[in-house]
Amino acid sequence: MPKMKTDISELTVANGETLVWGARTYVMGIINVTPDSFSGDGLSGDVNAVVDRALRIEEDGADILDIGAESTRPSHRKITLKEELVRLIPALEAVAARVRLPISVDTSKAVVAQHAIESGAVIINDISGLRTDPKLAQIAANAGTGLILMHNQQGTQYDNLLPDITASLQNSINTAVISGIPRNNIIIDPGIGFGKTPDQNIELLAGLNELQTLRCPILVGSSRKSTIGLLLNLPVQQRMEGTAATVALAISGGADIVRVHDVKEMVRVCRVTDAIVHGWRPPGWKQS
Repeated sequence: MPKMKTDISELTVANGETLVWGARTYVMGIINVTPDSFSGDGLSGDVNAVVDRALRIEEDGADILDIGAESTRPSHRKITLKEELVRLIPALEAVAARVRLPISVDTSKAVVAQHAIESGAVIINDISGLRTDPKLAQIAANAGTGLILMHNQQGTQYDNLLPDITASLQNSINTAVISGIPRNNIIIDPGIGFGKTPDQNIELLAGLNELQTLRCPILVGSSRKSTIGLLLNLPVQQRMEGTAATVALAISGGADIVRVHDVKEMVRVCRVTDAIVHGWRPPGWKQS
């Protein structure tokens, strides 16, 4: 396999820019190729629908596309390696042929990651932080892809929430670096909703800036999560405003990427927040 780029910041996004951490927030649009997504937007088995969704996400202004073929909702049904590949690869190949966005694949299996890279993925999004299949790190290192490492654990017991999450993510980073992944190819995700109570999710978002000590770009995936539903007493399809609040606050706390379902609306939230937090201005900006 030919060596790919060795710096994730060199990935070209759809509008011709490159990823420059700290300049603005990058929006990752979600496609679930599953029948049991918690958000109710799964597209299992319908490749044409997946491509249509990907094209719409691109048109709505996303910078990165994230495709996953196994649900991670609470009490989700685990699927076999074969089943994940059958769901994922035809959809991924079809999307890669039509969409200009960098594609991330949500998987914790090394074999799936290998097939995904061969089919067009340039980022691997591992919700286990290399704990499910450490061989995945070597796959990403050999290909030169980006690697997202998420904090995840069984249960919700912590001695001290933010320091414990930081230490766990540092261990995942160390595993990745030892495997040969350049540090500038690593993105961290604190794992909103994974091994955390609603109160812990709120505490994590409030203290997100503490993760900046790890010196990696930060991804936050709070979109439509159950904590928002509990706070507002709303079903999953009515959590856009709550998601918008978490996105704006995550950017203020240091998030570099936000992973969202409602791309068009969250791009708008990001740009206004970026103008305040990062000094971002749109091309051709003129003060009246």
